[in-house]
Amino acid sequence: MASVSYPGVYVDEGSSGIRPIAAAGTSIAAFIGQAQKGSLAEAVKIFNFTEYQNLYGDFLSGSFLTHGVFQFFNNGGSQCYIVRVAGANTEIANIVLTDRGTTAQASLTVEARSPGVWGNTLAVVIADGTNDPANDFKISVFQQDQLTAAEVFDNVSVVRGAPNFVQTATASSTLVRVTVNPSNTNVQAGTSRGEAAPLPLVAPRSRLAINIDGDGYQQINLTSAVGAGAGQVPDLSTPANLAGAIQFAVRTLTRLRNSTNPAAFTGFTCAVDAGVLLLRSGFVSPASSVWVADSPDTAENAAGLLRLGKSHGGVEIIGAAVTRPRVSPAGGPPANFYLIGDNAAPTPEVLTVRAGSDGDPITNDQPYISGLQRLNRLDDVNLIAVPGIGSPVLVGEGVNYCAAHRSLSDCFFIGDMSQDDDTVLGAETFMASVSPKNSYGAVYLPWLKMLDPNGLSSEPILVPPSGYVAGVYARSDAQRGVWRAPAGMSLGLGGATGLAMDLTDVEQGNLNPKNINVIRNFTGSGIVVWGSRTISSDAEYNYVPVRRMAIFLRVSIYRGIQWAVFEPNDEPLWGQLRLNIRSFMTTLFRRGAFQGATASDAFFVKCDSETTTQADIGAGVVNVLVGFAPLKPAEYVVVRISQRAGQTA
Repeated sequence: MASVSYPGVYVDEGSSGIRPIAAAGTSIAAFIGQAQKGSLAEAVKIFNFTEYQNLYGDFLSGSFLTHGVFQFFNNGGSQCYIVRVAGANTEIANIVLTDRGTTAQASLTVEARSPGVWGNTLAVVIADGTNDPANDFKISVFQQDQLTAAEVFDNVSVVRGAPNFVQTATASSTLVRVTVNPSNTNVQAGTSRGEAAPLPLVAPRSRLAINIDGDGYQQINLTSAVGAGAGQVPDLSTPANLAGAIQFAVRTLTRLRNSTNPAAFTGFTCAVDAGVLLLRSGFVSPASSVWVADSPDTAENAAGLLRLGKSHGGVEIIGAAVTRPRVSPAGGPPANFYLIGDNAAPTPEVLTVRAGSDGDPITNDQPYISGLQRLNRLDDVNLIAVPGIGSPVLVGEGVNYCAAHRSLSDCFFIGDMSQDDDTVLGAETFMASVSPKNSYGAVYLPWLKMLDPNGLSSEPILVPPSGYVAGVYARSDAQRGVWRAPAGMSLGLGGATGLAMDLTDVEQGNLNPKNINVIRNFTGSGIVVWGSRTISSDAEYNYVPVRRMAIFLRVSIYRGIQWAVFEPNDEPLWGQLRLNIRSFMTTLFRRGAFQGATASDAFFVKCDSETTTQADIGAGVVNVLVGFAPLKPAEYVVVRISQRAGQTA
């Protein structure tokens, strides 16, 4: 309410009391099956077929998952989850590369991103990093039949915690996973080596900045080391004296960070090695380092005369540099490939190799049934299909999962029959074997013909219908609404060139009452879905759009009234619930989602003292009743024709 203080008009905003209920999604599919590659641990959402190919590979012989996903997107689908399954004993292709130590140890393991023989087609090339070749490296990932790298990760490090740590940098790779050996004992102390022999210091140049083990830059003054005390030098006239002066000055520094090991300073050394200065940290660790920079006081800067620091051509090497993988042999691809999964004998650069495997053949439905459980934590899956796995057991498990194993019973299963059941008798036998039968799924036949995507045959191949049908569901929902049957002449199947068998009206007449949906090929209209029944015998929900509309309403209302939890359980709350749900239902009514000429004929919402008794209130319960008049499809259009007698021109 406005705070009034002067005569005039005050305008304030008030809530309408309506909390809009958003329409739930209806057409996000989940496909379960075997693929060339991809995660076996989780369902992954994708948005187009190109993304599927990047993550899961191409068309795989003996599996129809890829065909189903392709036809889903081809027929109107826009989002889906992929659940990859495999038999037992899968293997991930990998290679263990050796480090650069005198006695080589494992540097890092490069493995395919997921199990399967696909990983045996990968290779890597190792080179020094572009920006810091003394400490970093570059890893290029190739498909063995390609001479251009598919992925390149340059200037990466084996130091954990570094911003360019190789495991972090390669986390985005869709091809490989890199793991650094955490137990490598070839780690050394960091060093800074001069570019050439130091030049005589010219007064007043006696200062330089130095950073030990990342502690931070501090200035040292070499003249402080001249004297007769312990560790001091008589003068700065020789390289040996200069080395002694640097060592004395650094050892007297106080570390800036408590996390820096004191030994880095107290054990610091500087010596003349092959005529040049060699500075070494006193502590051995992967991140051990010695960085030299110019003194901020330009007139007193001695770094250039000492030939120290990268800016003066010096070489600075961290402790873990030696644990980097060895550079690939000379020569370009493929001569310098380290082949992942190749079972050739180990080389000095390669410690071990393991070949990838797709695992044992799948001989029963259990892996696919288990794949359903990977959808448990996903609340936006609407359609489920297992392309090509047409068994009565799987269909029964699929519809049972949708009805009984989802907290909201919010999914619908699209089932295939096996290719062997593409006869009227086979289809009838199949459906009789399905158990349990409920309204949370539908079955379609026959299989369809499509052009061979691998180009191996000039003849069309046979593929199961579930991927096509899921795409038609998505297209129908987007164009017409979930309350309309996803079937009919206006919803042709794209990408289908024919049917495994063309059923007649009489043959479909035998199958339709048994709740088997048929795909037909009509002259002038092409190949279309010509059935819209669930596998349930329950007359209330024997049509696909009725069941899916009920799911849609349940999920939409459930999500849209979460605000009501813990509100005072009395008429103000009941009134708000009635208002919000009626507003949502009225919007749907205006779109033609219900049967009935008026809103009162089409739906009702009741929430009052009759639905919620005092006992309910005492138990913390508020009851809302929502009813709707579903639109059932005109499955049989009957036209009666008669003559009009006695008419003259």
